[in-house]
Amino acid sequence: MQEAISTHGSVSAPVPSRAGAGLKSQHYQSIIDQQPDVGWFEVHPENYMGKGGPPLRYLERIRRDYPLSLHSVGTSLGSYLPLDQNHLKKLKQLVDRFEPGLVSEHLSWSHGYEWYTHDLIPLIYTEETLQLVVDHIDQVQETLQRQILIENPSSYLQFKKSEIAEQVFYVEAAKRSGAGLLLDINNVFVSCSNHGWSIDEYLGAVPAGLVGEIHLAGHSIQELEGQSLRIDDHGSTVCPEVWKLYRHYIDAKGTAPTLIEWDSNIPQFAELYREVRFAEVYLQRARECIRDVIS
Repeated sequence: MQEAISTHGSVSAPVPSRAGAGLKSQHYQSIIDQQPDVGWFEVHPENYMGKGGPPLRYLERIRRDYPLSLHSVGTSLGSYLPLDQNHLKKLKQLVDRFEPGLVSEHLSWSHGYEWYTHDLIPLIYTEETLQLVVDHIDQVQETLQRQILIENPSSYLQFKKSEIAEQVFYVEAAKRSGAGLLLDINNVFVSCSNHGWSIDEYLGAVPAGLVGEIHLAGHSIQELEGQSLRIDDHGSTVCPEVWKLYRHYIDAKGTAPTLIEWDSNIPQFAELYREVRFAEVYLQRARECIRDVIS
């Protein structure tokens, strides 16, 4: 796999094919003081779109020592409304300022007429929606003058009007727009478990050459009307089943920059760092296996 895919200009600070962590304000000082052996950090740009203040100062300080990725949650690629030009302008300013190695967004939508939600709402998978998403990805990439990655969603329901399998829609959106893929293996596990889909078929449909980043996270299980529902809450350690999927995937398809997400019930940095080191061990083992096969 490639470390960073780019068709819209050079990447000045590549994200290495190592394990990274989501950067949280609770951990700023620990990271600056301890200088942990983390490959890179990822942030939600919406948290840094102000004109100044401590968040931007801390991000500038950490950016001096680590590669950075911007993982947007507010572009709303799947909305039937036009993209928010003010949001795109602010995103462009952050990209120019911090020169991230990767920029990504979710395959979802999050705003309608005069309302916004922090939830990432899944799409109806039709040809019409696919063309809409492709047009919006094109617009984002033209604005940023670089390629973005799109992330597969986690979902808890299916729309009757969907005509295309999610993994096919996901890959086709990338191919038609020239985007790359951010493969969230926890999301694959959550969605396939909730809907009874085949995990092997889902992952098998994703071309390794398009994957520029991998996400891992924890999820919870809730009982609903006598059935177990997996909720992608990013509030715990990565579960054993997802670690197993990740190990098998990188052993078979190759390594890529891998992020540990932890967005709720945020622990001390030491606990997050342990998860990062677990991922680093898997990446190292996969690289050694690949070298053995090649040699």
